[in-house]
Formats: sequence, C-alpha cells, structure tokens
Amino acid sequence: MLKLLLHLMFFLSGIATVLIGQVLPVLSRSFGLNDLYAGFFFPAQFSGSIIGTLVSGRFARRNDHKNAVVAGGVCFCVGILLLTAASYAACLSGFFVLGLGVGLTLPSINMVIVELSPDRSGPALSFLNFFWGLGAIVCKPFVDAFSSETNFIGTALILAVAIAVTTILLIFTSVEAKPHERMDAADPNSTPIWRHPVAWAIAAFNLVHVGFESGMGGWLTTYAGRLPGEMPAVWLSPTLLYFLLFVIGRGAAPILFRFLDDNKMLFLGLFIVAAGMVLALSADSVALLGAGAALAGFGTSWLFPTNISRFSKTFGPEATRRATPLFVAGTIGAALSTWLVGFISDAAGGLWFGMLVLGGCSVVLIVIQTTLALRTDAGKGRKS
Repeated sequence: MLKLLLHLMFFLSGIATVLIGQVLPVLSRSFGLNDLYAGFFFPAQFSGSIIGTLVSGRFARRNDHKNAVVAGGVCFCVGILLLTAASYAACLSGFFVLGLGVGLTLPSINMVIVELSPDRSGPALSFLNFFWGLGAIVCKPFVDAFSSETNFIGTALILAVAIAVTTILLIFTSVEAKPHERMDAADPNSTPIWRHPVAWAIAAFNLVHVGFESGMGGWLTTYAGRLPGEMPAVWLSPTLLYFLLFVIGRGAAPILFRFLDDNKMLFLGLFIVAAGMVLALSADSVALLGAGAALAGFGTSWLFPTNISRFSKTFGPEATRRATPLFVAGTIGAALSTWLVGFISDAAGGLWFGMLVLGGCSVVLIVIQTTLALRTDAGKGRKS
C-alpha cells in the first residue's frame, strides 16, 4: 500500500511541479506581466523548494520520510489554492508554498525507493519517475480542460482535492521501522561524502540537469505560443510531446539498462538532448519545435534517476541520509535557469535568446559527464 501511495503522490507531484509552466500564460494575461516579471514566479517556487529540501534532509536523518511526504502534501494543497488569488503577491506566495511541497516530497520519495531497491536502484528510480512524467504529460491537457484564458480555479480545486486525499491515506498507512537504517549524522565511521570532489561533480550535474528540465517545462508553452503555425492536432503541443517522450524514455530505460552501463546511458541521453535542442532552437514553426522538444524529452528522461543511482552506488546505501546537497543543487539550478531565461529574454528582446540558456545546459552537461566518466575509468584502472 505504501509503495502504491508513493507512486500516486509522485504522479500528482509531476502535475504540481510543472503546473507553473502551463498557467504562466494565464497569469501573464491576468496581471499584464512581461517575461521578466513572469519569470519571478520561478525563483519563488524554487526558493521554497530549496527550503523544503533542507527540511526533508532533517526528516531523513530521523528516518521519517513518510511524514516529510505528508507535510509536502499539505504544502501542495495550500500553495495550489493560493495561485487562484487575484493578487500578484499572493500568487508569488502560492508558488513559494508549492515549492515547499516539491522540496519535501520528491527527495523523500526518491530516497525511500533507493533504500527499498539498493541493487536495482537505477531501474527502480526510472520506474518511479515514470509516474512523475505521467503527471507532467497530463498537466497541460488537464489545465486546458478545466481552465479558461483568465483563470484556472477548476484545475486548482481538482488537483488540491486529489493531493489532499492521497495525503490523508498516507497518514493512516503504517510503515515498518527499520532500526538498521537509522544513522547518526556524527558517526565517525561514516564516509565523508561531501569532502569528495566526485560528490560535488555529481551535484553539479544535478544542478545543470534539473535546471534544463525546469527551463523546458517552464518556458516551452510560452515559447511555442510565439512561433508561427500550429501542430497538426491542437492538443499535440510541443510541451505535451516533450513530456510524452519523457515518459516513453522512462519506460524504455530499464530495457536499455540491460545493454548499457550508467555512463553509456548518460552519454546516450545527453547527445539526444543536444540534438533535440539544436532542432528546437533552429525551428521556425511550432511543428519543428515539437520535433525538437520530443527528442529533448526522450533524451533527458533517464538522466536524473541515473545520476541519483550513480551517487548511491559511488558512496553506498547510507548515502541516502546525506543526499540533501544533491537535491538542493538541483533546486538551485532550476531557480537559476528558469529565471535566467526570462531575464535574458527581456534584456535581449526575444524569448529565443532566453532559450539559448537551455541549449548551453546540454553542452555543460556533456562536459561534466565526460569528466565523471574519465574519473570512473581511471578508478577502474587502478583497481585492476
């Protein structure tokens, strides 16, 4: 029952996390915002997420992941309802509280799955994040179905009720305590993970990659609205294609893992992402943007869970108790990239210039991954 509820919460978290990108055009019209001021919603959400991630780390040290998820569910509900307020300041507050929910739930659920499947953490995390991707796919058509051009109250109410019900069920779901999983943060025998440069390289990868994913999820809908033409079917938007291929990639990842190791999987995904961004940034129509977004979505799909799995494999199962900086780095990257897209767009006079930030992210990720792969190969050579 616990696993079922956690996967359901991850699905709903996927909707809530990318909601900002889908309601951004509605809020921009309602408040008359330019890209710079619309972009402030992103750091509001991600600053909340940073704080939530830090708090989730305290829950983790007490082996209390379930209550972290419950607290996150409450924050989701409050934040989503605040987004419907007729005030720019209230909406900013809503995104901040929603971000608290993201920071509390996503790291906690990921770490529970790592602990439950230590020998197959990569495929297990890909399967878990498959549900997040399903939520991200559903988000745009869900918003379109229950929203108008000026408000999304119906969308907010339905999502808040669904999360509230799941949270209540989690409260009454028992979790067997595992004493051996409890870890004293001051244990002198514990590995000094964050004194190791590889740990920070993995965190840097997370920073840039989560920044890329958040930038695509946050700005793709707005960017598509500024290109000429439209998709063959109105519902087949670049944003939906991005998340659809994202989910398909998550489903395909366990199969690919049978033939490729972590480093090869990461390189494969990164080169597909780079190809997708070249196509997306050179697109002069919504249809071509959709093709590039689909490629980027497929390529990025297994990068996050594989990087998290790499962290656990490198530093051992106990690393799940000290993974907070890893998730904080991702949240900082999300805040920086999404805000930077809006800032550059406003300064340069076009969103295309802002989207170049995301193209640059794909290049930086290849550089970081190459560095990490070389260190891995060197380590294997010394052991042999």
